Amino acid sequence: MSARDVAVTGLGLVTPAGVGVAATWQGVLRGTSNAVRCPALDGLPVDFCCRVPDFDADQRLGRRLSWRLDRCAAMALVAAREAVADAGLGAGSWDPVRVGVVLGVGTASMERYEEEFAKISGGRATEISPLAIPRSVPNMVAGEVGMDLRVRGPNLTVSTACASGATALGTARQLLLADACDVVVAGGSESLCSRIPAACFHQMGALSRRGDDPAAASRPFDADRDGFVLGEGAGVLVLERLEHARARGSRIRSYLAGYGASCDAYHFTSPHPEGRGAAEALAVALDDAGLEPGDVAHVNAHGTATVLNDRAEASALRQVFRRPPPVTAVKGALGHAAGGAGAIEAACTVLSLEDQVVPPTANLHRLDPEIELDVVSKAPRPVRMTAAVSNAFGFGGQNAVLVLRSAP
Repeated sequence: MSARDVAVTGLGLVTPAGVGVAATWQGVLRGTSNAVRCPALDGLPVDFCCRVPDFDADQRLGRRLSWRLDRCAAMALVAAREAVADAGLGAGSWDPVRVGVVLGVGTASMERYEEEFAKISGGRATEISPLAIPRSVPNMVAGEVGMDLRVRGPNLTVSTACASGATALGTARQLLLADACDVVVAGGSESLCSRIPAACFHQMGALSRRGDDPAAASRPFDADRDGFVLGEGAGVLVLERLEHARARGSRIRSYLAGYGASCDAYHFTSPHPEGRGAAEALAVALDDAGLEPGDVAHVNAHGTATVLNDRAEASALRQVFRRPPPVTAVKGALGHAAGGAGAIEAACTVLSLEDQVVPPTANLHRLDPEIELDVVSKAPRPVRMTAAVSNAFGFGGQNAVLVLRSAP
């Protein structure tokens, strides 16, 4: 045990594999892609994505609440409610002033902005919704969760591109270690399954173009990978000061033992080719956790399935571990949920520690020869582990690494 350990007591997930932790984990363990053609993207060069199936915010949250929410916020609320229930917390069981919310988003509400931009360009400015701003500004994702849970501690949204969900968890850990909160509801949420992100990422050359077979498109670390697949989802973890969790007799699912962050300071979209910043964040996270590289038995990789990112991440892992432990990349199954990805993948890392299994990387058929990693594919692999790492990286050279340890 370490005085810097933070308890993970609750998990909540909304992903393209399904709504809820059980559905998501089963889908990830199957190791098959959830990418399908998306009617909202009809006519675009890339018209497929990994979308959360049958997500009806009206049904899950009630029309009175859901009508004002962006899809990103609605998914965050559903995941947060599941996580809080899983932790056995809620009104009457906590001091609301000592409960914080920290959520990560990348672009927030691109879907709603499209609707409002169309009104402006069509000369219908007086038809703009008065809710356009409160639906769309990034801080409202955390704000809505705070209001829904009726908690009054620090309430923050962080944005470090596709590292946002992991950065949120690291920030939440820091609040707990500073004794600013007893509990922090933390994670990330995002939906890229709309026309502006699809068009922009296509123009950047970041998306897979396997429109003839969407389910085979996302191929992390594969020699034939050609880009990521748009995704969406939310991941929320309940984090507690260890003393607080013990005092209330909580089930501790794992420990968030370390956090490291860095900036490549190299390029506005491309990672440092040698993964310099990622390696530095990983080293800081291990030091924060008081662990040596040999203590880590599994890495949940950022694994976007872009040529540059996968090679840079592999380089970073080899620098720190020399012989890296078994690696998985769940974006092969779930697509890329941007600001939500780091939190979703951290939750999957908790589940790997609990079940002592590494999920397979979907669509990995032939490992890129320049990626000297042990990437799990085809089927889940049992692995004895007490510590694991979850990586998240983003535009602007943002790097966030989490170290998680199993609970006894």
